[in-house]
Amino acid sequence: MLYLFDGYNILHASELDDRRALVDRLASFVAVRGARGIVVFDGVGEDAAYGALEVRHASPADSLIERLAAEHRSSDEVWVVSSDSAVRGTAGQETRRVSSKSFLRELAADERRTAAQAGPGRSQIEDSLDEETRRRLERLRREH
Repeated sequence: MLYLFDGYNILHASELDDRRALVDRLASFVAVRGARGIVVFDGVGEDAAYGALEVRHASPADSLIERLAAEHRSSDEVWVVSSDSAVRGTAGQETRRVSSKSFLRELAADERRTAAQAGPGRSQIEDSLDEETRRRLERLRREH
């Protein structure tokens, strides 16, 4: 399963303060699901990978998201997360499309369920990550 995230679109729909917080949540999201993800931000920047999540930059981001959807929809189940109707419309009928606000509601519900299952002071998300992903996330936290 491959998730394609419209970075700034999701960020502006959320209550998050910055890109790093969004990248951290998305990296956890794909890791817990055993999926892969690519978050694309408009503009220039350094591309990176955090476990199963790639961070990419393009101008415009929409074109890269559409191209990635076209390249992967025949081999992967592709989810396009964006509130941009043009992006969702051109991603192709073979993809699953969800708005940023709907995705964020589901993400928050998943995080609440995980926290409740883990109990106080314990993170079930951390327990489900492989060692390499855990190391990369820890390195990301220390760098920022």
